Order: sequence, then C-alpha cells, then structure tokens
Amino acid sequence: MGVMTPPATDRTPGRLSALRQRLAPGPGGLSASLTELRGSETAKAAGLAGAMIANNVIALGSTVVFVRLLNDYGSLAALISYFLILSVVGQAIQVATAREGVLGHLGVGRGLIATVSRWTKAMLVFTLALAVISVLLRDPIASAVGVKHDQWAAAIGLPAAGLWLELSILRGVLQGVGDYKGVGISLIGEQAARLVMGAGLAAGGLGVTGAYLGTPLSFIAMGIFCAVRLRRHVERLAEPSAGLAPAKAALSLWMHVRRAWAPIAGLIMIAVLQNIDIIAAKHRFGTSLASSYSATAVAAKVLVWVAMGAGFYLVPEVSRRRAAGEDTRVVLFRALGIIVVCAVPVLLIFAFEPTLLLKAAFGHKRTKAADSLFVLGAAFTVLSATYLAIQYMLALKRTWFLIAIGAVAVAEPILLLGASRKPAGFAAVVLAVQAAGALLAFGFALHREKPPTTDRDDLIVGVEGTPELAAAVSAEAG
Repeated sequence: MGVMTPPATDRTPGRLSALRQRLAPGPGGLSASLTELRGSETAKAAGLAGAMIANNVIALGSTVVFVRLLNDYGSLAALISYFLILSVVGQAIQVATAREGVLGHLGVGRGLIATVSRWTKAMLVFTLALAVISVLLRDPIASAVGVKHDQWAAAIGLPAAGLWLELSILRGVLQGVGDYKGVGISLIGEQAARLVMGAGLAAGGLGVTGAYLGTPLSFIAMGIFCAVRLRRHVERLAEPSAGLAPAKAALSLWMHVRRAWAPIAGLIMIAVLQNIDIIAAKHRFGTSLASSYSATAVAAKVLVWVAMGAGFYLVPEVSRRRAAGEDTRVVLFRALGIIVVCAVPVLLIFAFEPTLLLKAAFGHKRTKAADSLFVLGAAFTVLSATYLAIQYMLALKRTWFLIAIGAVAVAEPILLLGASRKPAGFAAVVLAVQAAGALLAFGFALHREKPPTTDRDDLIVGVEGTPELAAAVSAEAG
C-alpha cells in the first residue's frame, strides 16, 4: 500500500504484458528499477513506523503525566480501556480503507473526494446518534466501567469512538493515495494534542472528565488536518481538463464495513482480552489500589505494541505465501521469535526490579501492585502471541476460530469479577485466561490446510508489498 492508483478508466490492452517486461532482468527491467522502488516504499514504511513509535512514546508520557496529575488515575485508565475496546472497529476499517484505496475501489480524484464526503456525512450523523444514546445511558455505562462518580466522562466514550472511526477512515484514505507523511503527522499530532488538551483541562479543574475529554478533541483536530491534507493532494493531481459534472461516491460506507467484519470481530476480541482487566480491577479494588494496578497493567502491556509491529510483517507475507501455495507457518514462527527476543529482558526487569520501575515511572504512590507486574507481563506476553496467531488466521481467511476466542473473551470479565482482591492473585487469573486463549488460537493456527487455488484477490494481496504491481493487476483484471 502506499501509492496512488492509476485512474480506473485506464485499462489499455497489454498492460499486464508491459508489467512482465518491466519485471524482466536487464536495463529497464527488475534489476534496474526494483531496488529504487523498494527503497522508496521502505523509506515511507520506516517513516510511518517511526511515527507510530513516537505516538506510543507520547502516549506513555501522557500516562506518566496523568498518573501524577490525578488522584484517581484508575478511573481514567478504566475509561481509556473502555474506549480502546470500542476503538478496534476503527483500526480494522483503516486497514480495509487503505487496501480499497490502493486498488482504486474508492474512486480517483474528485470521485475519491465524493466517496469520503459521503462517508463523513454518514459518520457525523452516526456520531451524533451515539452521543445522544451515551448521554441517556451515562449512568449504567459509568456503573459498568466502574466510574460511578464520573458519569459525564463515561458519556464521552461512544461519541469518541464515532470520531475515532472517522479519523481512521481518513487515515486509511491517505494511506491509499500514498501520503504516509500525512498519516505519520496525524499519529504524532493526535497524542500530542491529547496530552496538551487533556492535561490542561484536568489541571483547570475538570479532573478525570477533562483528562478524558482531550481524547475526542484530539480526534477532531487530526480529522480536520487529514481532510485538508487529502483535498490538497487531490487538487494538486487534478487535471485542468477534467469535466465539471458532479462526481459520485464509488462505494457505500455500509458495504465497506461489511467487507471488514472478520478483522473487526478478531480485533474486538483482542481488545477485550487486553483491556478488560483494568475495568474489572475498578470493581474489585479500592480507588488507590485500582490506580496502582492500572499503572502496573499499562507497564506490563509493552510487548503488545511489539506484536502489533510484527503484525505489519506477518499479514502481507502470509498472504503472499498463501497465494503462492507455500507453507505459511514459518512466517508465524519468525514473528513469534521477535516476541521471545523482546520478552526475555522485559520479563527479567519485571521479575527483579518491579518496584523500582514503577516508582521511577509513576511515583511512589503507584507501587502497591508491584508484586503483580511479572505475572501481568507474562500474561500480556502470551496475549502478544495470541494476537499474532489471530492475525495469521485472518490473513489465511479463516473465521471459525472467532467463536472459540470469543468465548474466552466473554469468560474473562466473569472470572475476574470473582477473582482475588489482591493484585497478585487477580493477575494470576488474567494469566490463566490468556494462556487458555493462546492454546485455542494456536490449536487453530497450526492446523494445516490444503493450498488454496490462486484467485484474483490472493494475487492482489500477494503483490501488495509492491503497490504499483497491485494496481496494475487490479486494473488488468477489471
């Protein structure tokens, strides 16, 4: 993904033949141009990865600031966990939008703008409806999340998820036209705006509600930035001779969401397994201990971000090997190797210096759950492996595993609400649930299937690592 797709009307006969000629060795062929192409895409991908790292560093800085700024950080952590569960739809839609954009399915030029405009109008209506529902149900939502004294903060969650979905769509469109720089700036800008606005509102007297309000405000700011960036991109590439007839949207938003149902379901399950413990902790522990546990859990989840990075390699490589009829399991093992290498030093630190680590990061008031850090670190290391197994199966177009993993995700909050009121015992239940999920996930993932017959979709996915080739194959196939 990453370069603008040629206009869908450009389907000159022999295009695939010209593509083969370009891939041939010799001057003007593969040996002359592939290095330059890959270098360019690698540089863009590296820049986006760097932006994601910066995003996570600022997010960690936000955690440190809010832990020290708020007396009841546990409530903010529970609210953020609630939002993170809601936000996975946006993550899946961003990936799907980028893919459809690369293949030209969202339109080109003014047609692309028309599609995005239609989707944005639908999302505004949807977000307003969510806001009304959330305000009316703020009391039961606050009780479920464990923040009974912050009802208006709880009411922010659903409309924030609507705004996040719109921002995710805009980022996906920018990825589809190759504007990695714009996506990277929006990633960094989102966390920076959240930190500045949330801290300012919290310090100004709004407390937990003000800190949480920084999240949707940052989405609004970055959504405007992405929309302006996209319009400028289209205007810069527009041909002066283009007709004045109004452009039509190429794809409805509902159809787009329906196509992404499996990734959405898989990511929702991962989000529940990753975040529900903090919400349950608000119900099991007192305010001070819940805040300490939440800070400890945030530190323990560092390897989940490593798994997400490894997933960027795993998904396209598995898709390519599947299309070629090759063994895909080796890719999963390589990605797991990354987790193991990173987990060893992290878990050693968690085992031998948990109190020192938490005190340095969050202050001495947030060390009451230090004895649970190693167990939680092990639990979320296991979850990182489960995440890779789920992404692996989605890349293979498997879906039956969703039922089994969904059952584990439903069971976790039930088990945690009856778990020990001591952090170490509570964390042991988290580890047991994660281990059960991993066993099921890998039982499905390592099952061997017959190589599929290569079809058009697999061929496109297999060459998505080189977006120009994907676009040509798509146009040739019609």
